[in-house]
Amino acid sequence: MATLSVKPGQRFTLPDWHTNSHLTSADAERQRSASHQVRQEARALRNETDNQAKWDEHDNQTRLAERISSVNRWKETLDKCLADIDAEIDALAKVKEAAERALQAKNLPLDVAIECLTLRESRRAIDLVRDLVGEELHQEVKVINKAKRELQQRVHEAFEQLCLLQEARQQLSCDHQRKVEALEIDRVCLSLSVSSPNISFKVNPTRVPDGSTAPDEWEQNSQCNKEHAEAEMKASTELREATLLAIAQTNNELEAQRVATEFALRKRIRDLERAYDELKWQEQKTLEEIPEMEEDIRRLEEDLRRKMQDLKVAHTRLETRTYRPNMERCRDQVQYGLTDEVHQLEGAIRALKQKLAESQDALDALYRQLHRIQTDSGCKANSLLLDNKCLDSRRKLVVPAEKFVPELDAFNRTTNRPLSPPKNGQLEAA
Repeated sequence: MATLSVKPGQRFTLPDWHTNSHLTSADAERQRSASHQVRQEARALRNETDNQAKWDEHDNQTRLAERISSVNRWKETLDKCLADIDAEIDALAKVKEAAERALQAKNLPLDVAIECLTLRESRRAIDLVRDLVGEELHQEVKVINKAKRELQQRVHEAFEQLCLLQEARQQLSCDHQRKVEALEIDRVCLSLSVSSPNISFKVNPTRVPDGSTAPDEWEQNSQCNKEHAEAEMKASTELREATLLAIAQTNNELEAQRVATEFALRKRIRDLERAYDELKWQEQKTLEEIPEMEEDIRRLEEDLRRKMQDLKVAHTRLETRTYRPNMERCRDQVQYGLTDEVHQLEGAIRALKQKLAESQDALDALYRQLHRIQTDSGCKANSLLLDNKCLDSRRKLVVPAEKFVPELDAFNRTTNRPLSPPKNGQLEAA
């Protein structure tokens, strides 16, 4: 007979077996309860996040639609403003061309009047008198020159206003183009959905782009462009009216009677002497002012160099403090103080540069004025010499009057060259 083998190992009692079964059931119950709790929380979280995502997406869709509507309203406003400014540019250009034609039309009357004066200068003996015809011819030349200067000024103003209108139009056009591009981008954003093929994760999408502006600044920028264009159009309208009025007035003045008055030679000499003395006094005062201005410019440059050095120090401090580790890069009072110092120094540097530029302009103006004074004093001295010679010549009554006839070729002069009136000595010698 075979013998019964006995397996080694621990033997458990029946109560142990029942206890183990109860523990296993209890553990299963707890795990199922925990699992149920997690499932319920997961479902609640899914519902909550799904609702939140849908509402956020709906709100942003609404915001995008409102933004598109706002940008589109400004685009339509700029469209109308562009059309208005284009019409004003065309109208002003036509008025400018009319003023240029009126200016060109003054050349023929001027040449005729100068030719008449030149022919009358050839009179001899007793016929070389200062009569009413000569006075009227001189006044005609004066009126024509005045009309040409006024028309030339109007043409110049119209040209400058056209430049300003073009500049305003360029600003409007740029603003309009930017709004067209913004509309296109926002409409693309509005059309995106979870099924769009071109969506993807981006690097740091929540960053604030450089050059970002606030809504008020955006609104104010477009409003300023619009108001600037409207102001230039208003100025252009006023200039057109003034130019048309000037054309009409100059045409009327050319039809009016000419009245000429000439100053006596001795009064002219006294005026020239007073003007010459005044110029010499102005020259002396200008020569005294120039060194003082140069010294002030030198001091301004020194102050500017010092401020630049101070600004370098503040910049270096701010830059160096950016390398502080981790949480140490706090915006403490030092940071605010250094920032304020940079702003103050930059403002001071701008003010100094502006004042330096103004001082340089003033110094240049002084040198130009000194040159003008010296040139003008030379002209006055020459005029005094010529008028004194005329005064001496008037005593020589036995000299034939033909000696005093000036040589003037009306056909070789430029059309815009002003006429020098005949010397009084020539008329009085008759």
